[in-house]
Amino acid sequence: MIRRSLVLAALVALGCSAANGEAGANGGSAPDTGAAPAGPSGPRPQAGMAWVIFGTDTAFAEVARTADEREQGLMGRTALDPNHGMIFVYDEPEVLSFWMRNTLIPLDVAFLDPSFRITEIQTMEPETENLHTAREPALAALEMDKGWFAERGIGPGAVARIVWDR
Repeated sequence: MIRRSLVLAALVALGCSAANGEAGANGGSAPDTGAAPAGPSGPRPQAGMAWVIFGTDTAFAEVARTADEREQGLMGRTALDPNHGMIFVYDEPEVLSFWMRNTLIPLDVAFLDPSFRITEIQTMEPETENLHTAREPALAALEMDKGWFAERGIGPGAVARIVWDR
C-alpha cells in the first residue's frame, strides 16, 4: 500500500491525474479521434481504462494493474479498435519482459520510465515466445497495434500524460 501511495503521489507531482473522477456524458470514453481528451478536471476514462496522451495523440488503453490482468494481456484478441491498446502498470520500476504467446495481432510495446517517458519501443510478432525485454527498469509498458507509434512520430524520449479512471 505504501508503494502504491508513493506511485500515486509521483503521478500527482508529475501533473498526471490519479484521483477519482466522474464519467462524462459519453460514459467516460472519448471519441477515437486521436486528439487529446479533456484535462484532469474534465471527463475521465471509463472504469479499467486510461488515456495515454502524447501531445495531440491519445491511446485509449485498458489498464492491467494486477498480476492476473498483466498475465492475460491482449491474448486471444483478433484486432484492436483504432487508437486502443493496453497499459501494464507496476508498483515500482523493474526490467520488464513481454512475449506474444496466444497473442494473435502484431504489437509495438513502449517501455515507460517512472516519469512516463518512453525509453524504447519494440515490435512484437504474433504467436511467438521471443522475449522482448526492456534495457532499463520501467514502471509501465504500453502495447499498441504495430506501427501506431511510428505513424504518429512518437518515439523514445516522448513523455506521456496519463489520465486514469481513478
